[in-house]
Amino acid sequence: MAFDEKLAARVRKLLADRPDLTERRMFGGLTFMVRGHMCCGVQGDELVLRLGPDGTDEALANPHARPMDFTGRPLAGFITVSRDGLYGRALARWVERAVAWAESLPPKTPQRRGPPPA
Repeated sequence: MAFDEKLAARVRKLLADRPDLTERRMFGGLTFMVRGHMCCGVQGDELVLRLGPDGTDEALANPHARPMDFTGRPLAGFITVSRDGLYGRALARWVERAVAWAESLPPKTPQRRGPPPA
């Protein structure tokens, strides 16, 4: 699945000042990682957010939000926001919520790839 490059650029701009930001292709789209944790991402023309179990209930009260579900089973702590819910300042507010969740988690240490050192 391709992702909306313009939406990805808008998210990237919101997160540009973070030295702990990385990007990864994931879930058929582009995912933004903060402190090693998934924060948010772009799937198609929609925004995916990791808000944690407590953050999803409040977020789902928004008419443009729904549980993240691409396997037939909603993924706990994640929501999807449709394109109609991302205009104006709304995108920044959604991303800020996801960043707050990622910052509440302990930083991950980079995982080594390959054989252990000799």
